[in-house]
Amino acid sequence: MMNRFRSIALSLHRNESGQDLIEYALVTALIAFGAVAGMGTVASAINNAFSTISSELSSAL
Repeated sequence: MMNRFRSIALSLHRNESGQDLIEYALVTALIAFGAVAGMGTVASAINNAFSTISSELSSAL
């Protein structure tokens, strides 16, 4: 019984088939984090652009 458990544990330790999935998940999480971090800057720039357009239209009328 103990030898069988040991052989199963060793075979699971050698099995690396799930490693690629974990690497892809980490890369995806890094990209998502970068996108979320950059959204504040993008939102601020868009808000400034609309404010400028709004003030230009108000002064033209």
